[in-house]
Amino acid sequence: MAVHKLILDDAFSEAQFTLIAIHCNLEDYRLAYLLNKNLSISLIRKPSDLQFNKGAVSYSIYNWDDENQQVAWHLVSNLCKTEVLQDLDLNSLFKNQQKVIKSSYLLPEFKTVNYFLKIDFEFSAAKLKLLVNNILKIPHIATAYGINMNDIKSKDNLIFS
Repeated sequence: MAVHKLILDDAFSEAQFTLIAIHCNLEDYRLAYLLNKNLSISLIRKPSDLQFNKGAVSYSIYNWDDENQQVAWHLVSNLCKTEVLQDLDLNSLFKNQQKVIKSSYLLPEFKTVNYFLKIDFEFSAAKLKLLVNNILKIPHIATAYGINMNDIKSKDNLIFS
């Protein structure tokens, strides 16, 4: 019997999207409101958070599907703080545990970023600059900038389906 081998090297290209890093100290709902107001979009919170490690780590996520442009917008938190009990190693008769706050990051290579705005469309450099400038007009945002896709090591974490 003949064996048929299919080679799919170039058949599937990577999904193209625009990723904007946002540095601010705002709560997620407040940032979503300000982005909605300044960018004329309609981000709403998804019913369930983005979860990893069997639900031990979760990130808030807001979504808007632009029906006219057929583009999906996502605002997702980069930081998740969880409280865990850690054993103290004190050579004593009693078991000592201490509560410790553990930080987990959606994209660990960008630990200083508070939020990511992912747009499932690849903007030109001029449109990206205009979008970032509109985000920077929000007074509570310290900085915002586009991220090069080649700098992201954990792209799998950005799949929100």
